[in-house]
Amino acid sequence: MKLSAADLSELADLAISAATEAGQMIARSQPTEVQHKAGTDSLAAQVVTEIDRRSEDLILDRLTPTLERFDLGLLTEEREDDGGRLRFDHFWCIDPLDGTLPFIERTPGYAVSIALVDRAGSPRIGVVYDPVEATVVHAIAGVGAFRDRRPWPIEPRPRGDVLSVFADRSFLSRDDHDDVVDALEQIARDMGLTGLELHAESGAVMNACGVLASPPACYFKYPAPTGGGSLWDFAAMACLFQEVGAVATDIHGGPLDLNRADSSYMNHRGVLFATDETLAQRIRALHQSAS
Repeated sequence: MKLSAADLSELADLAISAATEAGQMIARSQPTEVQHKAGTDSLAAQVVTEIDRRSEDLILDRLTPTLERFDLGLLTEEREDDGGRLRFDHFWCIDPLDGTLPFIERTPGYAVSIALVDRAGSPRIGVVYDPVEATVVHAIAGVGAFRDRRPWPIEPRPRGDVLSVFADRSFLSRDDHDDVVDALEQIARDMGLTGLELHAESGAVMNACGVLASPPACYFKYPAPTGGGSLWDFAAMACLFQEVGAVATDIHGGPLDLNRADSSYMNHRGVLFATDETLAQRIRALHQSAS
């Protein structure tokens, strides 16, 4: 089914309402039961709480009626992938609580993420609600990006004199961590900056949000044999980056594979979010030199 501009606007409004309702519930909640999922080596991907599932239920209460009305598929973190994303022209891609670890620790870095992606893997809508700041950012392909319903352009000038690098916690335990940090510090010096700030506390969604909030900045994940984030971790922010003119690619500079047929993981080609193409090229070159 081809979606009109009016359809996308209506679906974005519904996703904003769903993410806001779920995010406000999360903000009022405390995790009382932490469980572990099988199938991944990453602790961040293993942990799940009853709040993750309550958030998903709230979101699906809002969005399930759209599946039949607009002929949409559904992919959501806490339910099995039924393959609908490969059959329908568009599908909802939902992370009801990204950053479960910071949520459990009651530190900032968690969010609700909802995207609408077409079968070719292009994001059409992206919605992110931050329960800590009670803010919502969203984007519609070809329309623009917005923060609390106001246009949200990326800052044309750096906000600081350091390079902000966002990474998952797993980056801190990499064998080549020190070498990569040394190389990033050299990139910062080459850019005329005074230093490097490394942030490794948040989930993927808030890491990407942090990039847009603190240029010059980047967030990257190297390719890995397993794990490496999932479609729902990156789809919404890919739409936002697209609409503000920032960079959202795989680590090689190709488009993000947001509807990978053989898996919902994104480990095979890595991920790179950056505030500008020049910085993105330096990060890609860094990966190539280390490979």
